[in-house]
Amino acid sequence: MDFKPLITLLAIVNPLAIVPFFIHYTQGFSKKQRRRTVLISSVSAFAVIATCAIVGLQILEFFSISLASFQVGGGMLLLTSALSMLNAQPAEAKTTPSEVEDASARASIAVVPLTIPLLTGPATMSTVVIYAEQAKTFFQHAALVGYGVVIAVATAICFTLAEPIARFLGQTGINVMTRLMGLILAALSVEVMATGLVKLFPALLG
Repeated sequence: MDFKPLITLLAIVNPLAIVPFFIHYTQGFSKKQRRRTVLISSVSAFAVIATCAIVGLQILEFFSISLASFQVGGGMLLLTSALSMLNAQPAEAKTTPSEVEDASARASIAVVPLTIPLLTGPATMSTVVIYAEQAKTFFQHAALVGYGVVIAVATAICFTLAEPIARFLGQTGINVMTRLMGLILAALSVEVMATGLVKLFPALLG
């Protein structure tokens, strides 16, 4: 079984790096509200990954986008995310101050901004679609959806243990983990782009 999609997704989503955001957004929450936020965030992250794995290719076909072009674009997006992570910032797009204020005013911030865009933004979605195209059998597609379950569980664990993790690792520890994931993601993004470029320009094979 190929675990490269799982490693890539874990590097992009990196719930450990989102722990400080979770603590910030859930300040003043009761234990019940926090548990609800953890549950909704985890299920939402799985839903995004599973949806992209199942119908992502059909969406590309609807818009007449070739997979090779999507691989090059997705690889560039992954590389941008990796560069952000090397600067100890979350891989996915940050929310604006107005979005933060708006989200904080809602009863639940589990979906926006915690799940989208902090956990599963454009980079995560494009990655799942690219790997969905490479899946040739039902079991490979099922494994990709199953990786969504792993991401959901990892998110639930990190968010549930948010405060102990933050105390143990500290901001420096979280930054080191984020940079390490960013380095891995940078290498994977180059590989994705190279695959797409070879499809678009076969002459590159020499």
